Parts: sequence; structure tokens; C-alpha cells
Amino acid sequence: MLLYLRTLLFNLGYYGSGIIAGSICLFLWPLLPYPRRWRTVTLWNRFTMWWLKVACNIRIKVIDLRQQKDHPVVIMAKHQSTWETLFLQYHMAPVSIILKKELLRIPFFGWGLATMRPIAIDRRNRIQALKDVKIKSIERLQQGISVLVFPEGTRIGLGKVGNYARSGADIACSTGKPIIPVAHNAAECWPHKHFLKYPGEISVVIGDAIATEGRDRKSLTEEVKVWIEQQIQQLPPARDDGIYASWQSTKDAVKETPHRAE
Repeated sequence: MLLYLRTLLFNLGYYGSGIIAGSICLFLWPLLPYPRRWRTVTLWNRFTMWWLKVACNIRIKVIDLRQQKDHPVVIMAKHQSTWETLFLQYHMAPVSIILKKELLRIPFFGWGLATMRPIAIDRRNRIQALKDVKIKSIERLQQGISVLVFPEGTRIGLGKVGNYARSGADIACSTGKPIIPVAHNAAECWPHKHFLKYPGEISVVIGDAIATEGRDRKSLTEEVKVWIEQQIQQLPPARDDGIYASWQSTKDAVKETPHRAE
């Protein structure tokens, strides 16, 4: 019962503040230049992370392995939850997220997203979408804005590996910008399409920059995939309530099995 109440409390603050923030974003859009705008808009993202800790006791542990913080870069991250879209948007800012066009139509939340100069794609026309993503991503990088790519294209369930598309590596190779891989276990505490938020500590690992000059997108994508998935297997459980016991056993079994490239 307490878990339901804490999740309800979080949702009230999350959606309530989102409505307020989205409304303010519409007002600020024509008034503030982009650098000041993203700093202002992402205050809501920071508030959400703080409120998640207060209401649900979900903490964050960041393991940053970067030797130097290059910018702009192409960020390729695991997509499990809503959490990483909120966290990475401010932690790696300024950044443009590649997302579905439909998300911008969501009242309040979509308005806030739109002010952050995302790269919105129409997935009904896959070929044109890929062209648009590459063109707009190159523009953003030339403007000093990093690009956030979820190479699996959609949220992937715990313990599962989706197909890693090569578009992120293609963008990086075309511009010579490095790739920053990101792994995390956010879905253990904030599962996708689940009401409950479970207390614990989300671990997020930010990898060192992967040079792209002279590389091909196929080998780069495979390197990113292997790194992310191996990091996820090595992460400690985000929560310890027995619900993911079987999945944790699977993780342990995978650790003992040598990796074989697909």
C-alpha cells in the first residue's frame, strides 16, 4: 500500500509540475535564445529527479568514465524507461534527442520538448525519416549541440537486447564526432508502462569517447552494442525485492558465458 501511495504522490508532482513547466515553456520560447532556454527548461528535469528521490526513494549513481568531456558528441544510450530521456537531457546538455514526431503533440510535455530543438521523425516513412535524421543531426552538431540516439529505436524490456540501428554511428562517422555510449538499469526502478515506481539506486555508466575517424558504422555500432550490454550485465541490482530475482540469475549466467558477436 505504501508503494502505491508513494508512486501516486510522485505522479501528482510529476504531471502537475509538467503542466506548469510546459505552459511556461510556451511563453519563454520566443523570448529566450536557445542556450538560456535549455538551461531554464531542464530545471523541470532536475526537479523530477529530485522529486523521484523524495517521493519514491529512487536515487542515482553516476559512473562517468570519460577521460575528457568533449562536446558536441553523438550519445548512444540504452532505452529502457522514461527516466533516461529526462536525466540525459540535462546531464549531457545541450543535446537534441531523436524522437517520434507524435510526442510533440502531447499537451504540455510535447510543448516543453519542442523548445529543446529535438529531431522529430515520422516513422511512417522510414527512408525519408533516416535522411531527415542525418541532415538535422549534422546541423545540430555543427551548431555545437550534441545528439542523443537510442539505437534500439524503442524501449527494450529488462534482460532483452534489441536490434541496434546504425544511424547513430553513421551520423558520427559523417561528422567525425566521437560517440559516447551510455548504459543504465533505470527500468528496474521505473519500469515502462507500469504504474509503480520502486525504491532503489539507478546506476548509469557514461563511457569514454569512442573515436569515429576512419571507422565504419557497422563495426562502431557493434562496439557500442557490446559495451552497453556488457556494462548492464555488470551493474548491481537497482532494487532488492525479489521481483527481478530470475532476471538477476540470467545476468549472472550471461557473465559466465563468453561473448559471441552476432
